[in-house]
Amino acid sequence: MNIIDLGTVPSSSENYLTFIEQMCDTLELDFGSYASLNPVTGAVHGYANYPNAWKSHYIKKSLHRIDPALHKAGLSIAPVDWQRFERDQKFKSVFFPAEDFGITSQGLTVPIRGPYGDRGLLSVTRSCSTEEWEKLKRHIMGNLQTAAVHLHDSVMRTNGLIGALGYSALSSREKEVLQWVAAGKLQQEIGDILAISHRTVEIHLRSSRDKLGALTTVQAVGRAIGMGLIHPS
Repeated sequence: MNIIDLGTVPSSSENYLTFIEQMCDTLELDFGSYASLNPVTGAVHGYANYPNAWKSHYIKKSLHRIDPALHKAGLSIAPVDWQRFERDQKFKSVFFPAEDFGITSQGLTVPIRGPYGDRGLLSVTRSCSTEEWEKLKRHIMGNLQTAAVHLHDSVMRTNGLIGALGYSALSSREKEVLQWVAAGKLQQEIGDILAISHRTVEIHLRSSRDKLGALTTVQAVGRAIGMGLIHPS
């Protein structure tokens, strides 16, 4: 999926909305939304391409206080299909009126956990048959997870979370290994350069991924660059 590199454009809500709209068009989704929680200030930042009338209703009724897509999916580390939500009063208060605004209750939320307690939630919807939905989910899940990490990291940089928590969770050796990865070196090459074994390089990379809350080494490198821990090559 071709996505906007949010790190190369001026930060604004318009750019995030453009990203969400492009994602929905590319992945054949109806609507998308993103919400993040800043653990330092407690502030919630949200962006969505829902109809303005629904966004006004949602804010007026303070539905963010009970929305299962925020509170229940936020407890998970894996994507959550909304079909798993209990059809209790909170669900009905959010999703039943949403139908009146053209928003289906068929959707899912991808949770993102950052390295310093920051959390993000990317939610998407699609009005279609159950069979089509299941097929679409399998096809786009990888792209959704990549988009969620990309969007979350950009929002965190924009809203100053990394500056507020500005300390390194990585050891000097872990940063050194990531810096060589950023330079395009393979694990065996990094081991030769640093005079350590291939296995030790992998241990440092695994530790870096865990500390940075990254799913892949590429994501770990991206986050380390964004935090100023290493420099782009």
